[in-house]
Amino acid sequence: MSRRPGYPSYVLGVLVVVYTLNFLDRQIVTILAEEIKRDLGVSDAQIGFLYGTAFAVFYALFGIPLGRLADLWTRRTLIALGLSVWSLMTALSGFARSFSELAAARIGVGIGESSASPAAFSLLSDWFPPARRATVLAIYSSGIYIGGGLGLMIGGQVVGRWNAAWAGSAPPLGLAGWQVAYLVVGLPGLLLAVWVRTLREPARGASEGILAPTEAHPFREFLRELRAVIPPLTILHLAREGGGARALRTNLLAALFVAGLAALLIYATGHVAQWVALGIGLYAALSWGQALRLRDRPTAKLVFGTPSLRFLCLGVACLAFTGYGVGGWTPPFFLRFHGVELAEAGTILGATAAAAGWLGVTLGGIVADRWRAAAPTGRLRLAALAAVAPVPLLVWMLTTESTTLAYVLNFPVTALGSMWIGVGAATIQDLVLPRMRAMASAFYLLVITFIGLALGPYSIGLVSDRLGDLRLAMLFALVANGIGCVFVCLAARTLERDEATRGARARAAGEPDDRAMG
Repeated sequence: MSRRPGYPSYVLGVLVVVYTLNFLDRQIVTILAEEIKRDLGVSDAQIGFLYGTAFAVFYALFGIPLGRLADLWTRRTLIALGLSVWSLMTALSGFARSFSELAAARIGVGIGESSASPAAFSLLSDWFPPARRATVLAIYSSGIYIGGGLGLMIGGQVVGRWNAAWAGSAPPLGLAGWQVAYLVVGLPGLLLAVWVRTLREPARGASEGILAPTEAHPFREFLRELRAVIPPLTILHLAREGGGARALRTNLLAALFVAGLAALLIYATGHVAQWVALGIGLYAALSWGQALRLRDRPTAKLVFGTPSLRFLCLGVACLAFTGYGVGGWTPPFFLRFHGVELAEAGTILGATAAAAGWLGVTLGGIVADRWRAAAPTGRLRLAALAAVAPVPLLVWMLTTESTTLAYVLNFPVTALGSMWIGVGAATIQDLVLPRMRAMASAFYLLVITFIGLALGPYSIGLVSDRLGDLRLAMLFALVANGIGCVFVCLAARTLERDEATRGARARAAGEPDDRAMG
């Protein structure tokens, strides 16, 4: 580990750039949605699928084995490889000529991006002490809003300028403006990957003095974890791990239940891709949970058996439902209801997202750490506040007839609504042992991604299609914030006890004493 005092901050800065590009590539579809709808002839629900589910399911699933690899292998290399993959797939999105081709590219982006956050959470938790964890992870997470904002600005400007330049004539290679935008934001990531590879690795567990063992065969463990989440290899994995007849019956019953539920939802909505993808994801996640209990009882005990961790994951997932859903549909809302130009909406909404999101998530992390120093549940109090404070302002933003006022209100809505992000990531790290952090982060991101990203944008798009009113669909989504606040409050009830007993509970599940300190 480097002994230079400023080196951890340098690492944090580089990873913020990585996460910025992560969300730039992920979020740009929101400003391109109207152009894609027109050129590919898709519905609002299909746009929600492209933005949310096609990306989210594979992001969440591959985050599990890649989270395991992050706990065992060189984290900087893993982030660099993932960055190369998602940047290439983003660029390939620029050559999509159909809904299916664009969906396939989005799946590739999701797989690549799933490598970043579990490894980054683990890396930063070893570079910085626990007392600064919410602040550091909040600064890292500010890349969500910086990247999302840049995606809106760059996407809007590229489309506007490209369409103006080639109005009335055939563009090079027949590319539409939205396709060029994907190329513009995708290719720089290949260069950034080289930079990331130069970062240094801290000793795992260094920030807390807890021994984390070195794995001799990290890729064997990665493939083992991958087998646990990829159907139908999940059945083979359970058999090889000694699950027995009972585990296999449970798995098959879960598969039948998920398949039946997916069939009912397909019948109700008519959207095959959405529910097949989400069904595969849910079944794979259940299979992984079974496999983890067989392979690593201490990790399973702390990840699945910690009440505050479970309630916190559900709570912030509900907040992510609103954040991804309403945030993703805000650009189309301004285009449809206020009649603004795409370049204008991209520039103003993008600048707002970058500035307000950075302010909110960074200030939220700082305040969360200060409140945590004063009381064990201080961070969760901030998350509860972030659940309720933006709601009246968001209702006002969606219902005002004034375009200027709606733009202005979007700033505090974004700032307040982003303050919980560092809270969730930091609290998850505190509830497990150092060797389990990337896996716990993968589980945390899985819950957020399935509920928030796979369901949020799609649900709003579906309601918009059915009611013919995007604004009303966005207003309905705000119910999720109230549910999220309840779950966060439930998490706060057992948080202090759960943190204090993590070592004892890990030892009781079989963790060696020298690894279960704390």
